[in-house]
Amino acid sequence: MKQEVIFQDLGNARDYQEIWDLQEELLAENIAVKQYNRAQEKEGLTDFKSTKNHLFFVEHPHVYTLGKSGDVENMLANEDKLNEIEATFVKTNRGGDITYHGPGQLVGYPILDLETFKPDIHLYMRNLEEVIIRTIAEYGLKGERSSGETGVWLDVGKPYARKICAMGVKASRWITMHGFALNVNSDLRYFEYIIPCGIKDKAVASLNRELNCEIDMEELKLFVKKHFEEVFEVNLKNS
Repeated sequence: MKQEVIFQDLGNARDYQEIWDLQEELLAENIAVKQYNRAQEKEGLTDFKSTKNHLFFVEHPHVYTLGKSGDVENMLANEDKLNEIEATFVKTNRGGDITYHGPGQLVGYPILDLETFKPDIHLYMRNLEEVIIRTIAEYGLKGERSSGETGVWLDVGKPYARKICAMGVKASRWITMHGFALNVNSDLRYFEYIIPCGIKDKAVASLNRELNCEIDMEELKLFVKKHFEEVFEVNLKNS
């Protein structure tokens, strides 16, 4: 039987910190369940509880986020420039370096208990990439992986290689949080104020720029949901 993942579209213009706090809350709830189960097992009891898996979609206002291992020097805009472009800057506890979130970008936050899937972070990241690769293939684009560079890319190995989807996650007790950011109808000028993901020699891309047309975000969300269910072998259930 396929596992169930609770799905919720949180809409657009949702504050980054607000949604980060929500993820932390759900992660803590799942960790508490695991602690309870281990205590039960230690006592020879069998009244076990189940962790809950979630997937959120959201669009954020303009915000730059820096991963825990990232270099703050990759943030090129000072406070005055951030105010001018109406953007904020947040240091996070996810992996990866610096990236941008904003209107027209689909951000996905899976909160999954990998112990009920496969406890393998490397496999988890490759599966997230596969979801996006299959999604953009619906639009005739060939997404690829770039060795040593997490995310989904176009034209890997060519001088004009560019990233269309950034990824950064955190896992605690095999519970994941944070996730992916797919540039759909994004204003790519906002990437000019950072060194995206700390990679100096490669550009960024978006679906609308590649296809030279506005992308129907609701249709795209359906594709992402479909391929998430396929790749992770789950059923998404609306909350």
